[in-house]
Amino acid sequence: MAAVLWSMYGGVHGYSALLGCLISALPNAFLALRLSAQGQAGDAKALLRAAYVGELGKLALTVLLFSIVFVTVRPLAALPLFATFIVTAMVPLIGLLVRDKQQIEQETVNSDGE
Repeated sequence: MAAVLWSMYGGVHGYSALLGCLISALPNAFLALRLSAQGQAGDAKALLRAAYVGELGKLALTVLLFSIVFVTVRPLAALPLFATFIVTAMVPLIGLLVRDKQQIEQETVNSDGE
């Protein structure tokens, strides 16, 4: 999205979109690393605690990154920033929906005996 906006509307829209994507992706990567590190231990309480701490850390990182971008980056196009933030945040949800649909189709094929 950032490359498309960069080529169509110029550099400000392009780097604003890239920053929006990074503001969404970096905190999600923090949460994923936190959960994967605790998930190997196999303790359910530790995993739940890691999920809570990871989610709070993700929220804090998101607020921190938005604050840094709004204070330091000039000029900034707000619409591409927020649009790519939202689209990037929705990617895991879309992936889960596609995966569930594929599992349902696979189960239907298996139950038909094919």
